[in-house]
Amino acid sequence: MSLVIADEVVAALSEGRGVVALESTLLAHGLPQGRNLEVGARLERIVREAGAVPATIAVLDGVAHVGLTPEQLERVCSPGLAKLSLRDLGPAYALKRDGATTVASTAALAHRAGIGVFATGGLGGVHLSVPAGSASWDVSADLDVLANTPVTVVCSGVKSILDIAATVEVLETKSVPVVGYRTDYFPGFYLRESAHTVPWRVDDPAEAAAVVAAHRTVTSSGVLLVNPVPVEHELDRDLHDRLLSDGMALLQERGITGKDVTPALLEFFHNGSGGTSLSANTELVANNAQLAAEVAVQLSSR
Repeated sequence: MSLVIADEVVAALSEGRGVVALESTLLAHGLPQGRNLEVGARLERIVREAGAVPATIAVLDGVAHVGLTPEQLERVCSPGLAKLSLRDLGPAYALKRDGATTVASTAALAHRAGIGVFATGGLGGVHLSVPAGSASWDVSADLDVLANTPVTVVCSGVKSILDIAATVEVLETKSVPVVGYRTDYFPGFYLRESAHTVPWRVDDPAEAAAVVAAHRTVTSSGVLLVNPVPVEHELDRDLHDRLLSDGMALLQERGITGKDVTPALLEFFHNGSGGTSLSANTELVANNAQLAAEVAVQLSSR
Protein backbone atom coordinates (compact mmCIF):
# COMPACT_ATOMS: atom_id res chain seq x y z
CA MET A 1 0.00 0.00 0.00
CA SER A 2 2.87 2.41 0.72
CA LEU A 3 5.07 1.60 -2.29
CA VAL A 4 4.46 2.44 -5.95
CA ILE A 5 6.95 1.24 -8.55
CA ALA A 6 6.90 2.99 -11.92
CA ASP A 7 5.79 0.84 -14.85
CA GLU A 8 9.11 1.36 -16.62
CA VAL A 9 11.00 0.10 -13.56
CA VAL A 10 8.68 -2.89 -13.17
CA ALA A 11 9.19 -3.81 -16.82
CA ALA A 12 12.97 -3.51 -16.57
CA LEU A 13 13.13 -5.65 -13.43
CA SER A 14 10.84 -8.32 -14.87
CA GLU A 15 12.97 -8.48 -18.01
CA GLY A 16 16.22 -8.66 -16.04
CA ARG A 17 17.53 -5.32 -17.30
CA GLY A 18 19.72 -3.01 -15.26
CA VAL A 19 18.04 -0.52 -12.91
CA VAL A 20 19.76 2.18 -10.84
CA ALA A 21 18.18 3.76 -7.77
CA LEU A 22 18.77 7.49 -7.21
CA GLU A 23 18.15 9.36 -3.98
CA SER A 24 16.07 12.52 -3.69
CA THR A 25 17.65 14.23 -0.66
CA LEU A 26 20.50 15.40 -2.89
CA LEU A 27 17.91 17.23 -4.99
CA ALA A 28 15.65 18.55 -2.24
CA HIS A 29 18.29 19.49 0.32
CA GLY A 30 21.73 19.34 -1.29
CA LEU A 31 21.39 21.64 -4.31
CA PRO A 32 19.89 25.11 -4.84
CA GLN A 33 16.49 25.62 -6.44
CA GLY A 34 16.57 25.45 -10.22
CA ARG A 35 19.86 23.64 -10.37
CA ASN A 36 18.43 20.68 -8.49
CA LEU A 37 15.85 19.91 -11.19
CA GLU A 38 18.49 20.26 -13.88
CA VAL A 39 20.76 17.81 -12.03
CA GLY A 40 17.91 15.37 -11.33
CA ALA A 41 17.01 15.19 -15.01
CA ARG A 42 20.68 14.91 -15.97
CA LEU A 43 21.25 11.95 -13.65
CA GLU A 44 18.31 10.07 -15.10
CA ARG A 45 19.53 10.84 -18.63
CA ILE A 46 23.04 9.55 -17.80
CA VAL A 47 21.63 6.26 -16.50
CA ARG A 48 19.49 5.79 -19.61
CA GLU A 49 22.33 6.55 -21.99
CA ALA A 50 24.43 3.89 -20.26
CA GLY A 51 21.73 1.29 -20.95
CA ALA A 52 19.96 1.11 -17.59
CA VAL A 53 16.68 2.44 -16.21
CA PRO A 54 16.73 5.19 -13.55
CA ALA A 55 14.54 4.95 -10.44
CA THR A 56 14.60 8.18 -8.46
CA ILE A 57 12.97 7.50 -5.10
CA ALA A 58 10.88 9.86 -2.94
CA VAL A 59 7.80 9.86 -0.70
CA LEU A 60 4.80 11.84 -1.97
CA ASP A 61 1.54 12.13 -0.04
CA GLY A 62 2.70 9.36 2.27
CA VAL A 63 3.48 6.91 -0.53
CA ALA A 64 7.00 5.83 -1.52
CA HIS A 65 7.56 6.12 -5.26
CA VAL A 66 10.31 4.15 -6.96
CA GLY A 67 10.71 5.91 -10.28
CA LEU A 68 9.22 9.37 -10.81
CA THR A 69 7.33 11.09 -13.59
CA PRO A 70 8.73 14.45 -14.79
CA GLU A 71 5.97 16.18 -12.81
CA GLN A 72 6.86 14.24 -9.65
CA LEU A 73 10.54 15.08 -10.12
CA GLU A 74 9.61 18.77 -10.29
CA ARG A 75 7.65 18.35 -7.08
CA VAL A 76 10.64 16.78 -5.34
CA CYS A 77 12.77 19.74 -6.42
CA SER A 78 10.31 22.26 -4.95
CA PRO A 79 10.75 23.68 -1.42
CA GLY A 80 9.18 22.10 1.63
CA LEU A 81 9.99 18.38 1.50
CA ALA A 82 11.00 16.70 4.74
CA LYS A 83 14.28 14.82 4.93
CA LEU A 84 13.46 11.15 5.48
CA SER A 85 15.90 8.59 6.80
CA LEU A 86 14.78 5.00 7.33
CA ARG A 87 13.37 5.78 10.78
CA ASP A 88 11.16 8.51 9.30
CA LEU A 89 9.36 6.45 6.65
CA GLY A 90 6.63 5.08 8.92
CA PRO A 91 5.60 8.49 10.30
CA ALA A 92 5.71 10.01 6.79
CA TYR A 93 3.45 7.24 5.47
CA ALA A 94 0.98 7.55 8.34
CA LEU A 95 0.81 11.36 8.19
CA LYS A 96 0.76 11.43 4.38
CA ARG A 97 3.78 13.72 4.10
CA ASP A 98 6.08 14.55 1.22
CA GLY A 99 9.73 13.71 1.80
CA ALA A 100 13.08 13.24 0.13
CA THR A 101 14.87 9.99 0.89
CA THR A 102 18.41 9.77 2.27
CA VAL A 103 20.95 7.07 1.45
CA ALA A 104 19.56 4.86 4.22
CA SER A 105 15.90 5.09 3.21
CA THR A 106 16.67 5.00 -0.53
CA ALA A 107 18.71 1.81 -0.14
CA ALA A 108 15.96 0.18 1.92
CA LEU A 109 13.22 1.12 -0.56
CA ALA A 110 15.37 0.11 -3.53
CA HIS A 111 15.87 -3.33 -1.99
CA ARG A 112 12.15 -3.65 -1.29
CA ALA A 113 11.48 -2.89 -4.96
CA GLY A 114 14.06 -5.45 -6.11
CA ILE A 115 16.76 -2.97 -7.18
CA GLY A 116 20.34 -3.90 -6.30
CA VAL A 117 22.39 -0.89 -7.46
CA PHE A 118 22.18 2.65 -6.11
CA ALA A 119 24.15 5.78 -7.08
CA THR A 120 24.65 8.74 -4.77
CA GLY A 121 27.20 11.46 -4.01
CA GLY A 122 28.61 10.61 -0.62
CA LEU A 123 27.79 8.05 2.05
CA GLY A 124 26.93 9.25 5.54
CA GLY A 125 29.44 8.40 8.22
CA VAL A 126 30.78 9.24 11.66
CA HIS A 127 30.66 12.97 12.30
CA LEU A 128 33.63 14.94 13.51
CA SER A 129 33.46 15.76 17.19
CA VAL A 130 32.87 19.36 18.22
CA PRO A 131 34.88 20.45 20.11
CA ALA A 132 37.76 18.47 18.65
CA GLY A 133 38.90 15.60 20.84
CA SER A 134 35.49 14.97 22.41
CA ALA A 135 33.54 11.78 21.75
CA SER A 136 31.17 11.82 18.77
CA TRP A 137 28.02 9.73 19.01
CA ASP A 138 26.66 11.08 15.75
CA VAL A 139 26.84 8.13 13.36
CA SER A 140 24.79 8.06 10.16
CA ALA A 141 22.08 5.43 9.78
CA ASP A 142 23.54 4.84 6.30
CA LEU A 143 26.20 2.56 7.79
CA ASP A 144 23.76 0.23 9.55
CA VAL A 145 21.48 0.04 6.53
CA LEU A 146 24.40 -0.80 4.25
CA ALA A 147 25.46 -3.53 6.67
CA ASN A 148 22.03 -5.16 6.50
CA THR A 149 20.75 -4.44 2.99
CA PRO A 150 22.07 -6.22 -0.14
CA VAL A 151 22.35 -3.09 -2.26
CA THR A 152 25.54 -1.91 -3.96
CA VAL A 153 26.10 1.78 -3.26
CA VAL A 154 28.26 3.69 -5.73
CA CYS A 155 29.57 6.88 -4.13
CA SER A 156 32.64 9.09 -3.73
CA GLY A 157 33.40 7.93 -0.22
CA VAL A 158 32.23 10.22 2.56
CA LYS A 159 32.40 13.98 2.77
CA SER A 160 35.78 15.11 4.04
CA ILE A 161 33.96 17.15 6.69
CA LEU A 162 33.21 13.80 8.41
CA ASP A 163 35.55 11.60 10.42
CA ILE A 164 36.85 9.40 7.60
CA ALA A 165 39.07 7.24 9.82
CA ALA A 166 36.19 6.38 12.16
CA THR A 167 33.83 5.77 9.22
CA VAL A 168 36.25 3.34 7.56
CA GLU A 169 36.62 1.51 10.87
CA VAL A 170 32.85 1.18 11.30
CA LEU A 171 32.50 -0.21 7.77
CA GLU A 172 35.16 -2.81 8.57
CA THR A 173 33.49 -3.73 11.85
CA LYS A 174 30.18 -4.21 10.06
CA SER A 175 31.82 -6.41 7.38
CA VAL A 176 30.87 -4.12 4.50
CA PRO A 177 33.31 -4.67 1.62
CA VAL A 178 34.80 -1.42 0.35
CA VAL A 179 35.94 -1.61 -3.27
CA GLY A 180 37.89 1.18 -4.94
CA TYR A 181 37.09 1.93 -8.58
CA ARG A 182 40.40 2.63 -10.26
CA THR A 183 41.79 3.80 -6.95
CA ASP A 184 43.74 2.37 -4.03
CA TYR A 185 42.51 5.04 -1.62
CA PHE A 186 39.22 5.80 0.07
CA PRO A 187 37.96 9.02 -1.53
CA GLY A 188 37.19 12.12 0.50
CA PHE A 189 34.28 13.40 -1.62
CA TYR A 190 35.75 16.77 -2.67
CA LEU A 191 39.20 15.11 -2.71
CA ARG A 192 40.14 12.08 -4.79
CA GLU A 193 42.18 10.52 -2.00
CA SER A 194 42.15 10.43 1.78
CA ALA A 195 44.92 8.98 3.92
CA HIS A 196 43.11 5.63 4.03
CA THR A 197 43.57 2.79 1.57
CA VAL A 198 40.84 0.45 0.34
CA PRO A 199 41.20 -3.33 0.74
CA TRP A 200 40.04 -4.12 -2.81
CA ARG A 201 40.33 -2.47 -6.20
CA VAL A 202 38.57 -3.01 -9.55
CA ASP A 203 39.36 -1.29 -12.83
CA ASP A 204 36.27 -1.79 -14.98
CA PRO A 205 32.51 -2.31 -14.55
CA ALA A 206 32.74 -6.02 -15.35
CA GLU A 207 35.18 -6.58 -12.46
CA ALA A 208 32.94 -4.56 -10.16
CA ALA A 209 29.90 -6.63 -11.15
CA ALA A 210 31.82 -9.86 -10.58
CA VAL A 211 32.71 -8.75 -7.05
CA VAL A 212 29.10 -7.79 -6.30
CA ALA A 213 27.74 -11.06 -7.69
CA ALA A 214 30.23 -13.10 -5.67
CA HIS A 215 29.54 -11.13 -2.50
CA ARG A 216 25.82 -11.83 -2.83
CA THR A 217 26.55 -15.55 -2.53
CA VAL A 218 28.30 -14.99 0.80
CA THR A 219 26.14 -12.64 2.86
CA SER A 220 23.24 -10.19 2.72
CA SER A 221 25.16 -6.99 3.39
CA GLY A 222 25.67 -4.31 0.79
CA VAL A 223 28.81 -3.42 -1.14
CA LEU A 224 30.40 0.03 -1.14
CA LEU A 225 31.94 0.87 -4.51
CA VAL A 226 33.92 4.09 -4.07
CA ASN A 227 34.55 6.22 -7.15
CA PRO A 228 36.73 9.35 -6.82
CA VAL A 229 35.56 12.74 -8.04
CA PRO A 230 36.81 13.30 -11.63
CA VAL A 231 40.30 14.76 -11.45
CA GLU A 232 39.31 17.96 -13.26
CA HIS A 233 36.65 18.69 -10.63
CA GLU A 234 38.67 17.92 -7.49
CA LEU A 235 38.74 20.77 -4.97
CA ASP A 236 42.17 22.33 -4.48
CA ARG A 237 43.62 20.54 -1.44
CA ASP A 238 45.08 23.65 0.18
CA LEU A 239 41.75 25.45 -0.18
CA HIS A 240 39.93 22.41 1.13
CA ASP A 241 42.14 22.08 4.20
CA ARG A 242 41.85 25.78 5.00
CA LEU A 243 38.06 25.74 4.68
CA LEU A 244 37.78 22.65 6.86
CA SER A 245 40.00 24.15 9.57
CA ASP A 246 38.20 27.51 9.51
CA GLY A 247 34.82 25.80 9.37
CA MET A 248 35.51 23.65 12.43
CA ALA A 249 36.64 26.75 14.32
CA LEU A 250 33.42 28.51 13.32
CA LEU A 251 31.32 25.60 14.59
CA GLN A 252 32.99 25.74 17.96
CA GLU A 253 32.67 29.52 18.13
CA ARG A 254 28.94 29.41 17.37
CA GLY A 255 28.21 26.30 19.42
CA ILE A 256 26.87 24.34 16.44
CA THR A 257 26.57 20.63 17.21
CA GLY A 258 24.73 17.45 16.20
CA LYS A 259 22.66 17.33 13.03
CA ASP A 260 23.37 21.02 12.33
CA VAL A 261 27.12 20.42 11.83
CA THR A 262 27.07 19.04 8.28
CA PRO A 263 24.69 21.63 6.73
CA ALA A 264 26.68 24.44 8.34
CA LEU A 265 29.99 23.11 7.06
CA LEU A 266 28.64 22.48 3.56
CA GLU A 267 27.34 26.03 3.35
CA PHE A 268 30.71 27.31 4.60
CA PHE A 269 32.50 25.28 1.91
CA HIS A 270 30.17 26.55 -0.80
CA ASN A 271 30.62 30.19 0.15
CA GLY A 272 34.34 29.90 0.84
CA SER A 273 35.10 28.11 -2.43
CA GLY A 274 33.10 30.52 -4.60
CA GLY A 275 30.76 27.69 -5.62
CA THR A 276 33.55 25.31 -6.65
CA SER A 277 32.52 22.75 -4.05
CA LEU A 278 28.98 22.71 -5.48
CA SER A 279 30.34 22.00 -8.97
CA ALA A 280 32.46 19.18 -7.55
CA ASN A 281 29.38 17.74 -5.85
CA THR A 282 27.37 17.85 -9.08
CA GLU A 283 30.06 16.27 -11.26
CA LEU A 284 30.96 13.49 -8.87
CA VAL A 285 27.37 12.33 -8.50
CA ALA A 286 26.98 12.38 -12.30
CA ASN A 287 30.11 10.26 -12.58
CA ASN A 288 28.73 7.85 -9.98
CA ALA A 289 25.43 7.53 -11.85
CA GLN A 290 27.37 6.61 -14.99
CA LEU A 291 29.39 3.94 -13.19
CA ALA A 292 26.36 2.54 -11.36
CA ALA A 293 24.50 2.15 -14.65
CA GLU A 294 27.46 0.37 -16.24
CA VAL A 295 27.71 -2.01 -13.28
CA ALA A 296 23.93 -2.63 -13.30
CA VAL A 297 24.10 -3.52 -17.00
CA GLN A 298 26.97 -5.93 -16.35
CA LEU A 299 25.07 -7.55 -13.48
CA SER A 300 21.98 -7.97 -15.64
CA SER A 301 24.05 -9.76 -18.28
CA ARG A 302 25.19 -12.28 -15.68
